[in-house]
Amino acid sequence: MFSFFKKKKKEEPIIEEEVLEEKVIEETPKDEPEEDKQEQIQEETSNKIEEDEVKEEITKSEPIIEEVEATVENVKEEIQKEELPETLENPIEEKVEEKSEETLKEEQKEEEPKIVEEKTEVASKSFFSRALSKTFENIKSVVPQRQEKIAFEDIEELLIEADMEYEIIEKAMDGLPEEITRKQLRHRLVMLFEHAPDVDLSNLPKPFVRLIIGVNGAGKTTTIAKLANRCKKEGKSVVLGAGDTFRAAAIEQLSTWADKLDVPIVKTKQGHDASAVAYDTISSAVAKEFDNVIIDTAGRLQTQTNLSNELKKIVKVCGKAQEGAPHQKLMILDGTQGNTAIAQAKAFNEMVGVNGIIVTKLDGTAKGGALFSISNQLELPIFYVGTGETADDLAEFSPDNFVDSLLDEIYTPEEK
Repeated sequence: MFSFFKKKKKEEPIIEEEVLEEKVIEETPKDEPEEDKQEQIQEETSNKIEEDEVKEEITKSEPIIEEVEATVENVKEEIQKEELPETLENPIEEKVEEKSEETLKEEQKEEEPKIVEEKTEVASKSFFSRALSKTFENIKSVVPQRQEKIAFEDIEELLIEADMEYEIIEKAMDGLPEEITRKQLRHRLVMLFEHAPDVDLSNLPKPFVRLIIGVNGAGKTTTIAKLANRCKKEGKSVVLGAGDTFRAAAIEQLSTWADKLDVPIVKTKQGHDASAVAYDTISSAVAKEFDNVIIDTAGRLQTQTNLSNELKKIVKVCGKAQEGAPHQKLMILDGTQGNTAIAQAKAFNEMVGVNGIIVTKLDGTAKGGALFSISNQLELPIFYVGTGETADDLAEFSPDNFVDSLLDEIYTPEEK
C-alpha cells in the first residue's frame, strides 16, 4: 500500500515538468527567418548609435547654451543701466507736446483775426445790400444788367438817381474815359470819403462820454438805444442821460428803451435844466466806474439861438463833470432827407463842432448816394448807419463796403 502511494508522489513532479516544458514551447515563438533577424538587429543597433550621438551633442551644447544665456543676461543688465530714467523721458515728451500745443494755438490766433475780418466784411456788405435796396432799384433803371464796362453818361445818370450832388459827381468823374471799368470808378468813389479825418478809438477815457445832437424826428432816441446795445454786446457798462428836457415824450421814450436794454438812466421832469442832467449822468458814471455815457439833447427850441445856447451850455457843463468831456459829439442825420440834411449838419457844426455822423433810416430811402456828399462836403467821418427800429439795426460804416455794394449791382464780378 505505502509503496504504491510513494510511486505516485515521485511521478507527479515529472508530470509538472512536462507541463511546464509544453508551456515554454507554446510561449517561445516559432523560429523566424535569419534574414529578418539580421535586419532587425541592424535597425536596433543604428537606432542606438543615433541616440548615443544625439545625447553626446546635447551634452556638448549644454555649456554653450549656458554661456549664451549668461551673455544675454549681461547685455540686458547693461541696456537697463544705459536707459534714461522715466523722470527724464517724461518731461521731454511733455515739452514736445507743449510745443506742439503752443504752435497750434499760435496758428489759431493768427487765423482768428483773418476769419473775423472776413466775417465782418461779408456781414457789412450784406447789411448795405439790404439798406440800399431802394437806391439799387433806381440805379437798375439806368443800367438794368451787369456789365464789364459802362458808358460815361450812364454812370453820370445813375449817380444823379442815387441823389449825389452834381458838384460831387463832376469831381468823381473828371478825367475818366468814355467806357469806365469797375476798378476806375471804385477808386474815384472811395476817394470821396478820404477828406474825413481818421478817428483813433483806442485808449478811450473812462467813462467815454458821447453827446447826441440833431433835429427832432431824425432818430436820436432810437440811435442812442442802438449805441447802448452795442456797448452791452461788447461787454462794456453804459449809462444814459435824458437831456432832451424840452419834450416829455423824449424822456419817456428813452426810459422805455433803458428798461428794455436793462441799462441805468438819469432823468428829470420836463422843463428842467438839461445841463444839470448831463452833469449828474457823468458824475454817476465816474462814481460807479461806468465805461460809457450817452446823453440825449434837444433838437428844437423856440428859436435857433436858444438851441445854440442850450447846446453850448451842455458842452461846457460836461467838461466840468469830467475833463475833456464830451469826447464825441455825434450828429444824427435822417437818410430820407438826402442832401438837404447837409444844411442841418453845417448849422449844428457851427454851434458846437461836430465830430462825426450817424445816418439813420437809410433803408427807407432811394437817396443812398447822399452819403458821398455828406462825408465829402462836411469833411466828417460817418461812424454808423442805421436801419429799422430794433436795437440791432446799426452797423459800422465802411466806405469800401458801401462802394462795393453799389458797384456789385451794375458791374460783373472781377476776375481774381
